Amino acid sequence: MARTRVIWAKKLPEVYSKLDEIDKVIAGHLEGSLLELVKLRSSVINGCSFCVDLHTRVALKQGETQRRLFLVSAWYEAGAVFTDAERAALALTDEMTRLGERGVSDETYDAAAEHFDDQQLAALMSAIAMINLYNRLAVTSHLHPPAN
Repeated sequence: MARTRVIWAKKLPEVYSKLDEIDKVIAGHLEGSLLELVKLRSSVINGCSFCVDLHTRVALKQGETQRRLFLVSAWYEAGAVFTDAERAALALTDEMTRLGERGVSDETYDAAAEHFDDQQLAALMSAIAMINLYNRLAVTSHLHPPAN
């Protein structure tokens, strides 16, 4: 029988608190809708149902459309549904989330750098790294979205 998984945030609330502080700093440098699209995209790639649910709900509360949220999973085929800046951020999200032997390509990094100043780019990279951390912790802990 499988062991019940540890919910990391409950066992180390001080770590969760510090990560939340970092998230707030990042949020101060990026538009809320962009931040939620990036978090949603990474969560889709990582198969984190808890985070997909959470960031979909947050984005909807912030006024994001259902159509755009549905299309995050296929953003690269969605044409003008996403702005050039959003597309660059989503491409960076894809490459940072699927970080392989070759890392992030110059083409993808340069495209993001065309749309974001250095501080915004640093925040974007940090946001992507943070959501990947949260995804990995949630998936490992077997966190699931609430039933309702």
